[in-house]
Amino acid sequence: MDFIGKRYNDYNSFVKLHFGERVQKISLDVGFSCPNRDGSKGYGGCTYCNNNSFNPDYCEPQKSISAQLQEGIEFFAKRGKNKKFLAYFQAYTNTYSDIESLRAMYQEALNAPRVVGLVIGTRPDCISDEVIDYLEELSKDYFISLDFGVESTNENTLLNINRCHTFSDTIATYRKCMDKGFHLGAHIIMGLPGETKTDLMKHAQELSKLPIDTLKIHHLQIVRNSVMAVQYKRNPDNFNLFTLESYIDFVTDFIGHLRPDIIIERFISEAPKELLVAPKWGGIRKQEILDRIDQKLKIKNTWQGKYYTPEEVMSPRL
Repeated sequence: MDFIGKRYNDYNSFVKLHFGERVQKISLDVGFSCPNRDGSKGYGGCTYCNNNSFNPDYCEPQKSISAQLQEGIEFFAKRGKNKKFLAYFQAYTNTYSDIESLRAMYQEALNAPRVVGLVIGTRPDCISDEVIDYLEELSKDYFISLDFGVESTNENTLLNINRCHTFSDTIATYRKCMDKGFHLGAHIIMGLPGETKTDLMKHAQELSKLPIDTLKIHHLQIVRNSVMAVQYKRNPDNFNLFTLESYIDFVTDFIGHLRPDIIIERFISEAPKELLVAPKWGGIRKQEILDRIDQKLKIKNTWQGKYYTPEEVMSPRL
């Protein structure tokens, strides 16, 4: 097979095709919580979680949405020529509120100059029919992407990391949200405790059955001030963390089993150095890792979907 571009469906190409130009996400933190933090389902949060590990400096919940967007736009304007932006509700569970509050927040973001849509990160167990209907209406005029933290397709893993929802919940939620006019995304963590390589490869099969448009993949990182950091300190042998080389080898196999039309939005996540406990990959830059993934795909002569066996993709329940 001849390749003009990448050997997988990359997100940047999708954005340029959809909008006709580069569009930058602006991350927001508006002070949401989670049901496994506030006691409605549990306490302590997911064992791997410390939201400070991925929030930019301008994300401060005491600031208004408009102020965070303005600071974010000014920050990225200095680095490039972006004319359009997506408001990215990123921290914690961004549909975990009443519909009136969510309407006000989402509309404030859409009213900001040069914002052309929303990306909303949330959990499969925290979205109501009212919110789904509202996002369906918004999607008629704006780009709307609803990203669910799947994290694992293994029920035992979800229990062990205190996720407080099941993969069955995930399946049911995607079924409710499909064919509504907005994009559906998924986030998966590779290398959670107890998962074998067979388990990880099964994620590709299970994710491919979901009606997702985009997928964010990254390796497990142990970050400070998380429950998992304590677990790792006490029993490091319970963790089989990826080295850079083993992750590149794994992920280039993984996407070969993934449905070929899924857009891969992310391969890695970068926790701040001051928060990262393990694994430490020597400060290698993100672009170099992506380049090495491209090179490994060529060496293996593989590509997204090469080993994918078509199965029934989810359809709405009648």
